[in-house]
Amino acid sequence: MTVIFEKSFEPTLSRLVADAKPGQNFEAWTFDDRQSRERAERALREKGVHARVRSAYKPLVNAFIEDIDLQDVDSIEIRYPVHANAPDNRFRLEAYPLAAMVGDRNIVFVARADNDFHYDVVLKGKVGEERQLKVLVPNHVHVDAAGETSVSPTGWLIRDNQAAGERLLTDYEQLFEETISAVKHFDWGTSEPYFEELNIRVTLPVTDEALPVGDEVMSLREALHEDFYFSLLEFFQKKSGWPLGDRGLKPGQIVPQILQSADDISVRVETQPLTSRFWDGPEQQLDTATEPLAVLQIKTELGLIGGEVFEAVTRSGRSVVARYIKGSDAAVMISGGQHANETTGGAGALRAAKRLAKVAGAHFTISPLENPDGYALHQRLRRDSPRHMYHAARYTALGDDLEYRTEENAGAYLFEKKIRFQAEKLSGAQLHVNLHGYPAHEWTRPLSGYVPRNFAMWTLPKGFFLIARYHAGWAMQAEQLLDKVTRHLGAIPGLLDYNDRQIALYETHAGETGFRIINGFPCLADIDDRHTVPMTLITEYPDETIYGKEFVAGHTAQMETVLSAYGAWQEIMASS
Repeated sequence: MTVIFEKSFEPTLSRLVADAKPGQNFEAWTFDDRQSRERAERALREKGVHARVRSAYKPLVNAFIEDIDLQDVDSIEIRYPVHANAPDNRFRLEAYPLAAMVGDRNIVFVARADNDFHYDVVLKGKVGEERQLKVLVPNHVHVDAAGETSVSPTGWLIRDNQAAGERLLTDYEQLFEETISAVKHFDWGTSEPYFEELNIRVTLPVTDEALPVGDEVMSLREALHEDFYFSLLEFFQKKSGWPLGDRGLKPGQIVPQILQSADDISVRVETQPLTSRFWDGPEQQLDTATEPLAVLQIKTELGLIGGEVFEAVTRSGRSVVARYIKGSDAAVMISGGQHANETTGGAGALRAAKRLAKVAGAHFTISPLENPDGYALHQRLRRDSPRHMYHAARYTALGDDLEYRTEENAGAYLFEKKIRFQAEKLSGAQLHVNLHGYPAHEWTRPLSGYVPRNFAMWTLPKGFFLIARYHAGWAMQAEQLLDKVTRHLGAIPGLLDYNDRQIALYETHAGETGFRIINGFPCLADIDDRHTVPMTLITEYPDETIYGKEFVAGHTAQMETVLSAYGAWQEIMASS
């Protein structure tokens, strides 16, 4: 265990209150929750200071929550800036999910020709009244931790009605920048993996604020987790000579733990040994499970399915357990948990496998938990904040995406990927149904350009969708599979309406999805020879932070996808 960096930081709000003099006036934008900002305003009033402290994170959304009165407003026009160093829809995205927060009022977003960091808000009344407001959205152009030019939210201070104001380096930004710098300047040696676990433990006195839209929540702690995780991945990608965003990098397990505190702001960065335990919860009824399953239950359910056992071992020594049911049908591989924070796939895979195992001639493999090291990390992190998406648990303990590890490039590090090669060898399957998920609420990286680099299409939920990846010559089978499966899914009560709502909100804030709609479901279909089986059907359900009835709906959709794909595949192969 090696400590790399440790420091406490003075809260920006405390400094603003301490430095203020009676009679002063100012506006400030900081990375603090509403309660803390209001408490600072009260302390300033007691000193004879007139101050307004606003949120530097999603300032337009916060302005509508805290300041803008929509009584008698019939329609809203938001004119947003477009900056050369940011995606064209960046500030439209940052306004998400405003379109769903203003009731049945009509709202339109109009791009401005300039790149001034403010929104122009036009509120129109039912009898012709019109109010115009200007909402500042403080940003700065900078070179980020990956060496890329970014436009990122920042603290801001306007004193005594100055026109422009100046950047205010906040505690949130300072903690991030100094921590990244410490990691970048540490001697990591020359070869991957560089560590077992790199732990970044941060304490922040901020609470999450749930929004009245689906699973949406404003969380400065979750956003910082995401920014730390991906910024450090990018640093190690550059150090190792990998392209930015390459998922084959194996630095080790990067673990930002962003914890809520009473008032202290601190960070401690250290290397730690890998764990080998699980943090299991109680056993649940499989069909009605309301949260991710305990690993012990997953193993028990696999035992009830029967068949031939096959296994692999992870870097930490945890086991990947799978089953092979041999039959006369065309074989299908079923898997879940490649990305361990995508929570509905494992339960859906098990539910489907239990049903298929009772069908005469059934022929399949079932591997519901392909990444147990990531799953254990997800269990561990969820104990702090269950509704955070925790992309640190997405990849393996090596730090890579299991999908991109092959027999040719893995060397001594094949580990859990062996389970896929064994499944294919045992079954001879030509279809792999690979169950995935993605964030059920907005995903941001506020200190590195706001929109997650290389993951822009995933930043907002857009319903349950499917991806078909296939070898050359298999396009016809892919189209048949997507048609049959989406027709089946369309019969699930409420699922098409769920998709329609999410897609409409996505298109308002992000633009076109870029997907084909097949029988009401967004779909992608592409030639891709990365997979060794000729046909892969990937599900994407917005599930990373859902519980209760939403979780049940998610793993039910996953189960139905497997069952319909299995049945459709039998028809397709019989006619080919």
